[in-house]
Amino acid sequence: MAMPAQQLNHPSPQGDKAPSRPPFFVSLFNPLARRLLRGGLPMGPNALLTVRGRTSGQDRTTPVAVVSIDGRRWVIATFGDTNWARNLRAAGRATVTINRRAEPVGARELSTTEAETFYRDTLTPFVSGIPLGLGRFMLGSLLGAAEMFTDPHAAAAHHPVFELRPSTSNGSPVDAAPQAG
Repeated sequence: MAMPAQQLNHPSPQGDKAPSRPPFFVSLFNPLARRLLRGGLPMGPNALLTVRGRTSGQDRTTPVAVVSIDGRRWVIATFGDTNWARNLRAAGRATVTINRRAEPVGARELSTTEAETFYRDTLTPFVSGIPLGLGRFMLGSLLGAAEMFTDPHAAAAHHPVFELRPSTSNGSPVDAAPQAG
């Protein structure tokens, strides 16, 4: 049986505070994005993340950006410790759906130190390589997460990062993933 991500790594940096709330436009965009992604329409790095609710026990599906670099994958809670991040932390596993293909995954939340290294050494060079500065514009200006590039330490404290690994049918990870960085 897979151990919840919180037990494997660390408690939420925010403690037991209420979850963060994304900007208003996210509640307008997400239903449309869910429909398009369920239909198999490619939307850049976006995928559907389905996680069991930590209190309801019901599956919850939300669009997220999956960062894929050198065969490793991560999801970032761009808007802070939102409900999907809290659910993923509690469940330690989820289903990622890309182009109508669902894949069970194990999720490991990066420690604050690992997340800082991820933001500085992995995400920033990756996003900087996106043509025309669109990556920095999307994350920094449109989504309000510029600290991921300008202050990796603060980003690590406010934006949880989860590494996703393929799972077996019983939900346990296929293999142990190497540390970020």
